[in-house]
Amino acid sequence: METQQRKYNLADLVIYFLKLGTWGFGGPVALVGYMNRDLVENKRWLTDEEYKEGLALAQLAPGPLAAQLGIYIGFVHYRFLGATLVGLAFVLPSFLMVVALGMAYKLYSGLNWMQAVFYGVSAAVIGIIAISSYKLTIKSISGISINAIRSKRLLWLFYLLGVVFTVITQKEDILLFTGCGVIYMLVKAPPKWIRKPSALTVLVWTGTGFWQYEGKTLQELGWFFLKAGAFVFGSGLAIVPFLHSGAVDQYHWLNEQEFVDAVAVAMITPGPVVITVAFIGYLVAGFTGACVAAFATFLPCYLFTVALAPSFRKIARNASIKEFVNGITAVVVGALVGAVIIIASRAIVDVPTVLIAVVAALLLIFSKKIKEPHIILLAAITGLLIRGF
Repeated sequence: METQQRKYNLADLVIYFLKLGTWGFGGPVALVGYMNRDLVENKRWLTDEEYKEGLALAQLAPGPLAAQLGIYIGFVHYRFLGATLVGLAFVLPSFLMVVALGMAYKLYSGLNWMQAVFYGVSAAVIGIIAISSYKLTIKSISGISINAIRSKRLLWLFYLLGVVFTVITQKEDILLFTGCGVIYMLVKAPPKWIRKPSALTVLVWTGTGFWQYEGKTLQELGWFFLKAGAFVFGSGLAIVPFLHSGAVDQYHWLNEQEFVDAVAVAMITPGPVVITVAFIGYLVAGFTGACVAAFATFLPCYLFTVALAPSFRKIARNASIKEFVNGITAVVVGALVGAVIIIASRAIVDVPTVLIAVVAALLLIFSKKIKEPHIILLAAITGLLIRGF
């Protein structure tokens, strides 16, 4: 029997996402794990079904995964106002942080100390998101036992397919997600219009450079980041190659080192990894550029989510659609685990980073008092001690 939900109001939800945007380290994998832990398991503001619907919809639509899931959660009980306020609360803290870091970058012409911090933080992040991925896997598919795996073997197959595909291609594929959902629906609960071909049914899924900018540059920024938000699917990792091809190769806004620094800033700040677009925008056109880049990137995901959410929630109670969602969720979680493996291959570079990642994971497993921000702070200090001096 499902645990009875607790009541909450819109202010409670907005405050939660404001805190998550301020202290939520670890990128999309960790952030969606935090939402599941806090809002479904601990606070019981959402049902497990509502969370899974939101995760599936967030992966189906383009744009940053964690932000889309947050917008959907805001929409569940508070419609458009909830989606808007939650989206703003989630993005605003990290936006302000990267703008401040952009000002420091302009002043000091380099991020040597930040690279030392990133050395420790990125390793700790691997430990954090590895634990989050494990919990999300158990929650979304089944426990790790022979009987459980056997009963959910098709979902586990989709899960492994998502892991392998993401690791090999280093991207997420909407056709793969949709295909797994359709296959699982047809196997477990084929819709009536398939069981009875005579029925006609059609489904459609549709000094610091603060004020320095030029009008033409802002237009280019807006158009480029609008495309980034509208056509790049999956986690924050998926958008990095797209940003590199535009910011470095096409428009020559940044050199290679500046782009690497931009990614480092996104990884050591809380909130969605995609907020690196604000840092890039700031380096190109000051505060106005940061605003344009962030707004253009997050606007498509907001519009897609609120446009699809009403019909998605109505049809999600259908048995066939539930199995469709289960199939998508399995491959989505697998893809997120694949993203963890890719990030780990770049962050775990020597023995100290291995130790930092393992210690971070062990602290989360065995200590209830030590939270993610504490681990991030300790890792940052460790990175400075090892590489900063």
